[in-house]
Amino acid sequence: MIGEWGSLLILREAFRGVTRFDDFQHELQISRHLLTERLKKLVAGGVLARQPVADNARRHEYVLTPKGEDLFVTLVALRQWGDRWLFAPDLPPARMIDTVDGSQVAALEVKSSQGRSMSRRDLRLKANRKP
Repeated sequence: MIGEWGSLLILREAFRGVTRFDDFQHELQISRHLLTERLKKLVAGGVLARQPVADNARRHEYVLTPKGEDLFVTLVALRQWGDRWLFAPDLPPARMIDTVDGSQVAALEVKSSQGRSMSRRDLRLKANRKP
C-alpha cells in the first residue's frame, strides 16, 4: 500500500500539512496521472481520506486517517535513517525539531515491552495460532 514509488513522498507531504491535490503536485513535481493513482490507492487503503474542502464544494482535500497517522513513527525512522546514511555528517537537508521545546528529535529505537533496548538479533517472530 505504501511501497509504490511516490506513496511515501505523498505521506511525507501530508504529515507536513499538505492536503490539496495541486499542492501535492507542486511540492512533489510528479505527473498528475501518477499522483492521482497514488492518492486513489492511499484512500482505498484507508491511509488518507478524501473530503470536500467545504460543504457543497467541488474541490477536495486529502487528510490523514488514524491509520495514516500511525505511520508517523515509520516516517520519522526512515527520515533518521536517511539523515544518517545518505547525507554528510551534520548536513541533512532539515532537522526534525520538537515544536513544544525546540529540541531535536531523539533517535528512535526498538524496545521490549519491559523497556529493554533491542537489536535485530533480539527479535524473533512467533506465529499466532488460531483457537
